[in-house]
Amino acid sequence: MNIRPLTHLDDDERIFQASVRRFARERLAPKVRAMDEAGVFDKGLLKELFELGLMAVEVPEEYGGQGGTLFQSILAIEELAKVDPSAAVIVDVQNTLFENAIRKWGNEEQKRRWLTKAAADTVASYALSEAGSGSDAFALTTRAVENGDGYRITGRKMWITNAAEAGLFLLFATVNPEAGYKGITAFLIEREFPGFRVGKKEDKLGIRASSTCEVILDECRVGRENVVGEVGKGYKIAIETLNEGRIGIGAQMLGLAEGALEVAVEYAKQRKQFGKAIAEFQGVQFELAEMAVDVEAARLMVYNAARLRDAGMAFVTEAAMAKYFASQIAERVASRAVEVLGGVGFTKDYPVEKFYRDAKIGRIYEGTSNMQRVTIAKNILATDKHG
Repeated sequence: MNIRPLTHLDDDERIFQASVRRFARERLAPKVRAMDEAGVFDKGLLKELFELGLMAVEVPEEYGGQGGTLFQSILAIEELAKVDPSAAVIVDVQNTLFENAIRKWGNEEQKRRWLTKAAADTVASYALSEAGSGSDAFALTTRAVENGDGYRITGRKMWITNAAEAGLFLLFATVNPEAGYKGITAFLIEREFPGFRVGKKEDKLGIRASSTCEVILDECRVGRENVVGEVGKGYKIAIETLNEGRIGIGAQMLGLAEGALEVAVEYAKQRKQFGKAIAEFQGVQFELAEMAVDVEAARLMVYNAARLRDAGMAFVTEAAMAKYFASQIAERVASRAVEVLGGVGFTKDYPVEKFYRDAKIGRIYEGTSNMQRVTIAKNILATDKHG
């Protein structure tokens, strides 16, 4: 019986992974600290992400993309996160949320108009959350009112990733508040639309080079041709894209943990105390061993969820598990890496303190850890004992 390990990559995947790794280490790494301190992602690097095709991995070639798989997107997110999770989340939102939604629910005209832009040079954003609708995402109050040949949208969105750089926004509003989730509709909004503006940029603990902003709509005029999918069916788009996006967050947290472990291992080999490298002390070895076990377990879960999705199989439970577990181990491994480095690990001279700060968001965005528990429990309780 020929069993292919989940972590096995075919030739195309291996070549792709190597190209992203080279970019991350040679081009991204030298700018990470400055971007983190400034809280701004380098525009030159953003342009390179587009040129490398990392901003349109699954977009079909006819629309200017790579025609790849979700698994390749996951490999890219993982490799970028080993060096800078901020870069990883920019690529993640573009691929797993915005482009994924337009590919699946957009009509041909919308794909020609907006997928091509997102593949070529335009950063995209996904605007769902509001001040009063976080985990309860469908408690949103942003209102879309029919007006002539389109809609007027009014409301405020909060914590919107990529908003500072984005030219395209997949935004969710309700056309009928009384209908609950059945009133929610997805709209494609361009930054230049009258009545639309990006507001305050958040000053964050981690992933600081990735922008997170408020989005404000004041009777923003949107044509009917900008409705993505069906009116009142936006909740389906939101649920299904977030289910897949959680695999991306899992990959981001996996890469972060791998990056922290790599730094800890190299430091332990070089740092000497009591006449020998600290890697020779069993206490340090045990720490590194447990960190490595956590990383490998997270890799298997993330890769498994991505492989299932690409194969057209059920993956929602596995995606929730991957996101939940990888976000836990990212925080744990980053914390242990700081301890392995000791005093210098607590300074900005080494990247582990940044990994530690960046890790915290993994348990919060695209579904908190508690919401992942709810999804996992609901699905396993609904599963027939015969599977």
